Amino acid sequence: MQPDTASSAALPDLVDSHCHLDFPDFDGELDAILARARAAGVTRIVSICTRPRSIAKVRVIAEAHEGVFWAYGLHPMSVTEEAPETLDHLLEVARHPKLVAIGETGLDYHYTPDSAPAQQAQLRLHIEAAQETGLPLVIHARDADADMEAILQEGYRRKPYACVMHCFSSGPRLAEAALEMGFYLSMSGIAAFPKSQDLRKIFAGAPLDRILVETDSPYLAPPPFRGKRNEPAYVAHTAKAGAQVFGLSEAQFRAATTANFDRLFRKAARAAQAA
Repeated sequence: MQPDTASSAALPDLVDSHCHLDFPDFDGELDAILARARAAGVTRIVSICTRPRSIAKVRVIAEAHEGVFWAYGLHPMSVTEEAPETLDHLLEVARHPKLVAIGETGLDYHYTPDSAPAQQAQLRLHIEAAQETGLPLVIHARDADADMEAILQEGYRRKPYACVMHCFSSGPRLAEAALEMGFYLSMSGIAAFPKSQDLRKIFAGAPLDRILVETDSPYLAPPPFRGKRNEPAYVAHTAKAGAQVFGLSEAQFRAATTANFDRLFRKAARAAQAA
């Protein structure tokens, strides 16, 4: 099954705010994948680099494709596999014209609880980079809500910064804390899963102007592709589910989340206006 490009053509543009185009799942197919995304109305994509060894590959993909941007951070699950990031290096990478965010960074106590102290140190460093650059921070949070809330608030009290809680699937308290700081919650395919009623309730209680959509592809494909490789075109299915959560038409929800993206990812918005 492919995206319904006939119906997508009549709808407002859509953004996949978080995916991983450099992952081997897409090797040799990138042109076709991007073509399907465009056919589904996805005109901009942010490809996330999660470790320094991948910077060159992600950067080249962004440079080669109109509408593709990138972000960089050391993923919390990789902090023991890579040299610790430094503020100077993060600031250097951030100077690239298509680098639009810091991260993903964060805390993952589900798969890598033993490295919690290193994850926390790196999270604080990435927060500082976001504060220094003015770029939004992209947060990964899994089974670490209390520490995540405390560290994000600690940094925000020191100096406010912009942030998106990527692939949000945490509890209502972390959602409330993030929204109080003006952060964004990003809706992935998880929000469209049949058993995600509690998560949809959290999204429904959030302001519409703080919602983004993403695929996190190649992971977390929404229905009807669940269990298969995800790709940027499928963000249209998550947006359809999001429209239902907010009681909106697909067109209204697409327009709202794209406007939210432009407000948060200002560097990407400026690049699109200049193109």
